[in-house]
Amino acid sequence: MTQTLINPTPKDYKSEVKPTWCPGCGDFGVLNAAFRGLAELKLPTDQTVVVSGIGCSSRFPHFMKTFGFHSVHGRALPVAQGLKMARPDLNVIAVGGDGDFFSIGAGHLVHAALRNIDITVVVMDNEIYGLTKGQTSPTSPQGHVTKSTPYGLLASQFNPIATALSLNVSFVARGYSAKPKELAALIQQGVQHKGFSFIHALSPCPTFYHTFDAWDASVTSIEANHNTHDKAKAITLALETEKQYTGVFFKEERQTMDQAAHHQVQQSKPFDIEQYMKRYA
Repeated sequence: MTQTLINPTPKDYKSEVKPTWCPGCGDFGVLNAAFRGLAELKLPTDQTVVVSGIGCSSRFPHFMKTFGFHSVHGRALPVAQGLKMARPDLNVIAVGGDGDFFSIGAGHLVHAALRNIDITVVVMDNEIYGLTKGQTSPTSPQGHVTKSTPYGLLASQFNPIATALSLNVSFVARGYSAKPKELAALIQQGVQHKGFSFIHALSPCPTFYHTFDAWDASVTSIEANHNTHDKAKAITLALETEKQYTGVFFKEERQTMDQAAHHQVQQSKPFDIEQYMKRYA
């Protein structure tokens, strides 16, 4: 039986497990934004599942009073998609870091975007590998010096928003952990969107790569009159190098794979294995 929450507050979504992140970690802001966003939507805790992979940010499910699935490295998306296909009635949110989604799990991001399954993804990006103590990640800037790149990173910097737009993701947004109220609103919109929602959350690591000052200076809200159906304009904003634009870049409604699959099941006739074997054997 669904547990209906009457006028829930962010506290109603907090578990008894205390976050174990370093003091000042941006993930605290993202977690508080998630509490606030889910409370605004009044999502039943027993009808909501938070799925994560491996990394500092992937401890997320432990801190939330929803169902959770702490999966293996880079595999939050396959689990979240399978869960939504099997249980379309659930609210499914996948969370993780830049390494989980843009490195070992990058291939899953491509296919999740193309399928447009109705899940929400929140990527906490600190441009560094924090759990393994400070190596470069796909979003680290070129030239960045770390213990794994003592002469500077030679690879180019990965652009999450531009990539999501190029993959035709149906809801693309960016928030900043230091602005949890605005990020909460983006999470709320992402969950309400029927389709694959991608939210890039800038979430600094004060221990291994302190980007708070730089992002405080560069984070800029997208203008209120921005046309969220204009993909060309969204790409222009995504490619901006001097500013980190936050807000909704692009959104469109189109059929989701979970909707299409369940409709196909409802309309399908009994499967004729003999005819199938004659055709393909």
